[in-house]
Amino acid sequence: MATGIKEAGVRGSASAQEGKYLTFALGHEEYGLEILGVREIIGLMEITAVPQVPAYVKGVINLRGKVIPVIDLRLKFGMERIDYTSETCIIVLNVSDMLMGIAVDRVCEVVDIAADHIEPAPGFGARVRTDFITGMGKVGEKVKILLDIVKALTDDIAALGNATG
Repeated sequence: MATGIKEAGVRGSASAQEGKYLTFALGHEEYGLEILGVREIIGLMEITAVPQVPAYVKGVINLRGKVIPVIDLRLKFGMERIDYTSETCIIVLNVSDMLMGIAVDRVCEVVDIAADHIEPAPGFGARVRTDFITGMGKVGEKVKILLDIVKALTDDIAALGNATG
């Protein structure tokens, strides 16, 4: 891929920065990832189950000869399990020099969010983990939950890197 996306990778950040975000839906909520970390978006394909992994790790796919782990982000976030549909996609990310896929209900659009349209993530108390939410992006009348996918998947990156590397 000659776009530079593959080489850029997903970078962690303490707060969301203005820029382009790929937005996707999990249920009725929309989320955003910095576009620079997205390698590609693919339709759902056959996922090979891997034993002894958490339920939200769906398994691995063979993408042009590369074995890539796939995490169901809905399950990772503790949401209800649903059947995959024709809109279900896998977003392939370059996370910490490792290719990883996240299954999402549907991809929405790429939006450009200005700094003055991003607010800090609200606090929900010490018992609720929200360190992977970098901010709330206001796009028109909607709010997109902006994610630091590296922080959201930190434990999985280390474990899967050892399992598939």
